[in-house]
Amino acid sequence: MKIRLSVARLFTACVLLLCIGSAHAGDAAAGKEKAVVCQACHGADGKSLLPEYPNLAGQGEAYLVKQLQDYKSGARENSLMYPLASALSDEDMADIAAFYGQLPAIKGVASEENLTAGENIYRGGITAAGIASCIGCHGPAGKGNPAAVYPALTGQNAAYTTLQLEYFRSGARANDPNGMMRNLAHRLSDAEIAAVSNYIQGLN
Repeated sequence: MKIRLSVARLFTACVLLLCIGSAHAGDAAAGKEKAVVCQACHGADGKSLLPEYPNLAGQGEAYLVKQLQDYKSGARENSLMYPLASALSDEDMADIAAFYGQLPAIKGVASEENLTAGENIYRGGITAAGIASCIGCHGPAGKGNPAAVYPALTGQNAAYTTLQLEYFRSGARANDPNGMMRNLAHRLSDAEIAAVSNYIQGLN
């Protein structure tokens, strides 16, 4: 009897979790309309108009929502994004994230100059410096880990990735869980950041 009761409670809990999850699911069609203001920087197809801005096409929805929440709360500081995010409701954020998340990821091209060095860092880390590979969190194809809210990196602009790694290294960006990125980035040199950022841009 106790076993049956426990199973029943577990089933009920799972149904409730599914209902809660679906209640927060974004509407991509609504998000397309709400994202019109985003196009000035991130493009109509999620491909940024400047390399210093991120490509959003194909990015994980949960990650995009978290970043918008962090911009709104100030956990991630950005003078351009703060006023925009502050005007968004939770539903708006979910809808916009759903729109960008369903777009095909951008296919970038990497430079040959430091490609091998970047690939070595991305796939193998830097053992001597205690730097783990990027694959562990972002995957061999750079698709990220939606369940863990780790971002997709494939095809991301090298200039944007470089800026973010520099911000993590200096502590200017500090919204990474448990300081994961800051702990790694502070050990990277400028040349290593440039190399891995270049490799990520061509990762398809």
